[in-house]
Amino acid sequence: MAAALSRALKLPGKKGSELGEYDPLTQADSEDESEEDDLVLNYPRNGLGRDGCLGAGSSKLRGGRSGRLVGAEDEAQEDEDEEEDEWRERLPSKSRQDTDDEKGGQYWSHRDSGRDRAGDDRGGCGGGAGLGVLSAEEEEKRIRMKHAMRSAFFLVPLVCAMLLVLLCAFLIPCRKGELEKKLQWERALGVAGGVNPPALALWDSDGDSLEDVFLGVTEWTNDSRPTQGNKIYSLVALSAVSGQVLWRKVTRETVKYIQCGLQFSTQPSPVVIVIGKSIVMAINSTTGKNLWSVLLKNIVSQAVLLPDLQGDSVPDLLIATLPADEASDLSLTLISGLTGARLGHPVPFNLTGQGRLIGPLVHETQQGAYYILFGLGNVEAISVRDIYIKATGKMPLTQALRRRDPSWEALKKSNSSSFINIYRGAESAEFLLPIVDGFGNRHNSLDTVSNVNSSKSDWVLVYGSSKLSVLRQRDVHKEWTFNSSQLHCQPVPGHFNDDRVLDLFIQHAANGTMQAQVVDGAKGKLLWSAEFVCPGLMLESSAILTSTGQSAFLFWASDPIRAQKNVTKTTVSPGVAAAQPLIRKLFLLHPAYPTVLLELHSTTDTALTSAVSYHEHQKDAFYITVSSRPTPGSEPGAQIVKSMGLRAAIGKGQIVRLGESSKPGDAVKPGAYEVNKFFRRLTFKQQ
Repeated sequence: MAAALSRALKLPGKKGSELGEYDPLTQADSEDESEEDDLVLNYPRNGLGRDGCLGAGSSKLRGGRSGRLVGAEDEAQEDEDEEEDEWRERLPSKSRQDTDDEKGGQYWSHRDSGRDRAGDDRGGCGGGAGLGVLSAEEEEKRIRMKHAMRSAFFLVPLVCAMLLVLLCAFLIPCRKGELEKKLQWERALGVAGGVNPPALALWDSDGDSLEDVFLGVTEWTNDSRPTQGNKIYSLVALSAVSGQVLWRKVTRETVKYIQCGLQFSTQPSPVVIVIGKSIVMAINSTTGKNLWSVLLKNIVSQAVLLPDLQGDSVPDLLIATLPADEASDLSLTLISGLTGARLGHPVPFNLTGQGRLIGPLVHETQQGAYYILFGLGNVEAISVRDIYIKATGKMPLTQALRRRDPSWEALKKSNSSSFINIYRGAESAEFLLPIVDGFGNRHNSLDTVSNVNSSKSDWVLVYGSSKLSVLRQRDVHKEWTFNSSQLHCQPVPGHFNDDRVLDLFIQHAANGTMQAQVVDGAKGKLLWSAEFVCPGLMLESSAILTSTGQSAFLFWASDPIRAQKNVTKTTVSPGVAAAQPLIRKLFLLHPAYPTVLLELHSTTDTALTSAVSYHEHQKDAFYITVSSRPTPGSEPGAQIVKSMGLRAAIGKGQIVRLGESSKPGDAVKPGAYEVNKFFRRLTFKQQ
């Protein structure tokens, strides 16, 4: 009781200013509160109380002390217990602590208005406590607003980035799908006819990184009875997107060959070389404008790209023609790639062999010497140096063209002969082509990269119509020989196994049956074989490099014979069989599943020629075909140009199974889900 009375009458730990006494009984109890009292009592000296009125905290302090004095008198008179005194003692201490907290959260701008409101409500300076609570709420709102703004500054860019990612994820694939649809098209151009297939080439003419289509077209005039004189010949450039006609160039005669990729230093756009029976033209691939033309007689070959012979930084050309005199068999003519002017005169040759024209092909030996390979039934070689000297009577300007290879020169018949024997035998040579990846798809290209690759490789030789050999370019010896049935089209190189050596896909037909085979390029052994109903055409197949490192082979056939072995054979009269249209199917073979074919397309049209275009960004390939579509009556068939995306065709393709082996230890038959999953993930790349 005495301790409570002492605390009520005196300031803790201080000498009372009113009573002038010091109570040592309250000294220990007031030590914890002395620091707070000093802080509160120092506010007036810091300028916080003016005009005889302290702040909110000061007014509460005074009120608290007077409360303690009144409380002490009541307690002395009524003699209350000690627990009630302790509660009364803690109440003013809590008021001082709350007052200090409220004081720390106030601003000078709020103090004057707080005093006005306090005078109206309570009189004097005692209303500051309500203002402190209000100011704390505003401060809390301000802090919350600040935190909200910070969160907004963080979340808004994050949401924008997420929206951008979603746009890229959904809109770009949609545009890609639209582009794939535009790249698949079909267009009728002219009429099909003639012994030779129409000329076809691929090259990017408009700079959109997509290979456009160049096609030789023959059209009839409006005469109801067409004759030979009423035909119109032209070269047409079709866009890879939607097949629209970019430009058309009328020619004086039918187009036999189209070759793209020749570059001029003064011409930014690549040049297209168009070859007819008696004319050679250079045309701007973008505009179709004629750059130069030269008249020749009886042209029988494509143009061969040679190194620069004149020093004008433009590669020159070589073309084989039939000579004017009947004493010679073949002539080679040099043409300037820049101006089209003939370099000297045609060089005639007497060839002892008879048969199909081989070449001409250019070859660069390991010593850097250039030779031309050509022949009729046989394969001969002659140096570019000798051809240039015979045509112009001068030595070549560059040292590279003057060079000869001693190992090749040793193969000459005699010292007086210019010919080098590459192949000469009792069986006539049918085909000679370099073993280069993708050569069958781009053999009409005149770009430097393609020609450098093909001019330094070994060759595959088909002779006797049924024998296949690989000739080593270093010594012109046979690596191996494979015997097969009669071949009607040249082999196609591609990767079937994993030895990184190009294998050969071949086709041959007899007695209504077509057989497709793959021969090992390293050892000459059979790797794969299948029989089909003959499709009634012999179109060269295509090999396309895939993401697995192996090639996918595209070829035309009818139904596989092994798949029909369980079907009951029925006898059909020849007249009924002739009336039924022959269905031709495009198959895809991949070495990963050699017992499975994917049927990509079926049609009654007759495919005449084909080519493969690569799209690097989409990792896709497009199969371009030129076909003859039957028409009613005796009119010539319509010529149809079609572009088909391989990945889209694979997604819609049908699985065709060949005969599975039932021997123990053989691989298990792959399931349809496994096969579909593999092919749909397959992508294509440039070879």
